[in-house]
Amino acid sequence: MSGVSRQEKLRRYWDRHSRSYDRQMDFADRRFFGDTRQWICDQARGEVLEVAVGTGLNLHRYPDDVRLTGIDFSPAMLEQARRRAESRRQGTDLRLGDAQELEFPDDSFDTVVCTFSLCAVPDDRAAVGQMWRVLRPGGLLLLADHVVSTALLARAAQRLIEVASVPLGGENYRRRPLVHVRERGFTIERQERFKLGIVERIAARKPA
Repeated sequence: MSGVSRQEKLRRYWDRHSRSYDRQMDFADRRFFGDTRQWICDQARGEVLEVAVGTGLNLHRYPDDVRLTGIDFSPAMLEQARRRAESRRQGTDLRLGDAQELEFPDDSFDTVVCTFSLCAVPDDRAAVGQMWRVLRPGGLLLLADHVVSTALLARAAQRLIEVASVPLGGENYRRRPLVHVRERGFTIERQERFKLGIVERIAARKPA
């Protein structure tokens, strides 16, 4: 792997894990995340961008009338999402993209969604800034992720997990996207945290 950039290493990592991703997330959804995906998708309206769409686990949960665009960093993940998208009644535009440099004009979307993915974006602060940029004034940001726990022992476990998870796949367990959301200027409309504070979901409005 000599001479291969960090970005390309991460892409290859997630390509390799695309086949096992659904199985891993099914376990996490049942044990930790609960109804969070539906909580997020039920609030989406209008022109919707899903950042880091992955294998498309959210696609069937959106209201039928939303116009959905999804981007992902991994071609292998995106290929699975495209197969899932064939069952949607409304067309879905899925394309390669980087959460840190979204290739859309300012004020393009009514809703931006990102679930359980900012943990693996190298610069999550930049990604939130991009989400702000592409949201229309009055638009809604919907985020969910595993975050730093409110419990001391759980935080210690998260720190140990990161010893392997960050070098291998860039996956962080002690971030808190809410900090960046507030710094950017969003208005927090709904915020819930559970499972020892490890899971957090947010609905935040870009001021009109």
